[in-house]
Amino acid sequence: MSKRAEKNIDLFDEQDSDRTRNRLKELQRIFEHIQDGACVTDEYGIITHFNGPYGRFLEVDPREQIGKHITDVVENSRMHIVARTGTAEINKSQSIKGQNMLVQRIPIKEDGKVIAVFGQVVFKDINDVGRLAQKLTELETRVRFYQKELSSLRSTRYSFESIIGESEPMLQVKHEALKAAATSLSVLISGESGTGKELFAQSIHNASCRKSKPFIRLNCAAIPKDLMESELFGYAKGAFTGAKTTGKPGKFELADKGTLFLDEIGDLPLEMQPKLLRALEEKEFERVGGNRLIQSDFRLIAASNQNLEEMVDRGEFRADLFYRLNVVPLHIPPLRERGSDVLLLARHLLYRNEEETRVKGIDFTQAAGELLVKYSWPGNVRELNNVIERTIATCDEAQITPSDLPLYLHKTQAVIGDAHSSLLKEVVARAEKNAIVDALKITGYTKSKAAELLGIHRTLLYKKARKYGISLTPE
Repeated sequence: MSKRAEKNIDLFDEQDSDRTRNRLKELQRIFEHIQDGACVTDEYGIITHFNGPYGRFLEVDPREQIGKHITDVVENSRMHIVARTGTAEINKSQSIKGQNMLVQRIPIKEDGKVIAVFGQVVFKDINDVGRLAQKLTELETRVRFYQKELSSLRSTRYSFESIIGESEPMLQVKHEALKAAATSLSVLISGESGTGKELFAQSIHNASCRKSKPFIRLNCAAIPKDLMESELFGYAKGAFTGAKTTGKPGKFELADKGTLFLDEIGDLPLEMQPKLLRALEEKEFERVGGNRLIQSDFRLIAASNQNLEEMVDRGEFRADLFYRLNVVPLHIPPLRERGSDVLLLARHLLYRNEEETRVKGIDFTQAAGELLVKYSWPGNVRELNNVIERTIATCDEAQITPSDLPLYLHKTQAVIGDAHSSLLKEVVARAEKNAIVDALKITGYTKSKAAELLGIHRTLLYKKARKYGISLTPE
């Protein structure tokens, strides 16, 4: 080999050596600039690197620790154990100089074999980390609580088993609703107020494949016109004055994978109807003030006690939206068309409120049952429930008679002859008895004052008290 070639080889060796030294210096500077304590041991636990911050913390010269076993320098160290097990230990607690520190011990492997272990100590008392962890745990607990509450609010209380009725009209509509539950088609439920439209909506949701997902309800009649859009679609942060800085999801967004129930859909503002139609058809929308399209896989059930077809004819409801909603129409029959269901429902409501009754095993007499069935119930089940609650609040007997029922139920009946006379006497007697008992209680059982309050002579008070078996003294 020529002397010139040998000289060139020596030059290359020197250049490689310089690059290597510069690279090592660079790595050493990086290692030294790690703010927390850092060290490296070989596979036997012998220290090979020890940075300045760690030395200052332990009050030792970093350079003098090189070559020592880690346990001779750092108390409670497990670096040598990690070298043996090859298993990293992340965010572990270690007591050093009386302080609980947060440490990382990471094995460095080559061809599957541990050749070194990198250790790092976070110079922050673990108690601070513990307090942070405690706060995080508390927040997680709150989140779980709110999720549970939200799930409870979103959940449905009713299923098809909750629908009381054995009349032909009810059996037919329940059958149609069950078929609707097997699909994700839009459902439009019509019926008078108080017939149980939401009960059917919840039952359909509960019988569908979406039952484990949210059931989100919105009463269109209860939301002011200027808030309707943000209620349905939500709003982006800063969308308007007073808006939450984080924005707010709307009902469509919350109903993703679940069911959105829009009650009183006939009260939806006309200008909102095209936006609802688009959301129904595209299953996507934007929040108010936002520019990002949001997709939601919801199933829509709408309800109305108004005749939407007539509203379409009058130009008060969009025809295209009506047809989009009315894919599966369900009409809930009024109570007056359900015959024997009235007494069935009345007994169900009676037993459901039995804890409020003063006597157990309470039931209706035949005459009271007939009176309930003959009444037209313009308020439907809601009105029936009101009557039952009022009745059990005042009834003292195990049998509910016609006189126990509200007087207005009797006024609607075309009852004549002896039946009318007998019924009227029963109502008057019940009213008289209740008035005397109330007057005595109000006056502290002072007979003269009770008679005066009732507008009768004291002698008549005694006579009426004997007739109705009312005690004139506190029991």
